[in-house]
Amino acid sequence: MPQADVIKTLAAKIRRICRLTWAAIGIAVLVGARLLIFTSIVTAMRLAAQEITAPNPDAGHITGTVTDVNGDTVPSATIVLEGTILSGPRTVVSNDNGFFEINQLASGTYRVTISAPGFANWTSPEIFLDPGQYLILKGAKLNIAEALTTITVASSAASREELSNEQVKILEQQHVLGFIPNFYVSYDQNAAPLTSKSKFQLAAKVMYNPVTFIGVGIDAAAQQAGDHMDYPQGWKGFGQRYGAIYANDLTDIMIGGAILPSLLHQDPRYFYQGTGTTKSRILHALSSPFVCKGDNGRSQPNYSTIGGDLASAAISNTYYPESNRGVGFVFGNFLLGTGERVAADLAQEFILSRLTHKARN
Repeated sequence: MPQADVIKTLAAKIRRICRLTWAAIGIAVLVGARLLIFTSIVTAMRLAAQEITAPNPDAGHITGTVTDVNGDTVPSATIVLEGTILSGPRTVVSNDNGFFEINQLASGTYRVTISAPGFANWTSPEIFLDPGQYLILKGAKLNIAEALTTITVASSAASREELSNEQVKILEQQHVLGFIPNFYVSYDQNAAPLTSKSKFQLAAKVMYNPVTFIGVGIDAAAQQAGDHMDYPQGWKGFGQRYGAIYANDLTDIMIGGAILPSLLHQDPRYFYQGTGTTKSRILHALSSPFVCKGDNGRSQPNYSTIGGDLASAAISNTYYPESNRGVGFVFGNFLLGTGERVAADLAQEFILSRLTHKARN
């Protein structure tokens, strides 16, 4: 091939290679530019999302658990937070465990109000929240809503007799598990005093209640099974034990719950405390057999209960078997009765209030 043709062919190949090279460079530049734009957009979106969702390190939190005076949690309670720096009240609802939490709060002064059906509203004192503070709200205990009894009378104020009758009506509705009488406890610290007539009526309603007769029978059967007291076995022994137990209960409640309280103007009821520290509630229950509320509303030595227990123990000395009589048995039964009363008051304060229908309603 002539030399000129060789040069032309070589030049054509070089131009073709250059065109392909520039085309490749153009495509690479275009793809790189698009990739750079896409990456920039994604990065910007991530940064924006982080700015939106990132928590404010200076935001405060208020949390707590809603309970009643017995320490039981209160689910579905409504918690309303109010503060001068809020545009409006913030509302949350406690979960099944009574827990609630309010987040993203600016530093400032707040007040919390908690409400729930069947309970009186609870309002906290003013709370100052520091920047970033995680505050646990304490003391959020809901008191039982007090039932107001309206008495329609001709005079401007109800008489003591009418107030006492209303008290008896309230007490008669109190039953443990819905059927066991629990008449000698008041869930109102400011309950009206009972008249002498009401005290005797209340004692009679307890002693003539069918549940009382059943309870005495169970106690007599247990004593016979344990061969307690020197009564014989068989139906005769069961009848004697039954009569002795019922007589003990009758003399105790009539003397300690009606006769002496009427003569000494003392209230035979246990007044449920329900609030305060556990220690204070225990001391209240332990002291109740020895300190009572007078009809004048003041605390005084519980001569009625002590006298009733001692008189009942002394009277039992007349019908117990001869081998179970004597001064030692009298004081032994008195101390046993006092111990049972202390245990009963502790149960009233911490257990029976949860099982008694009218304790919450």
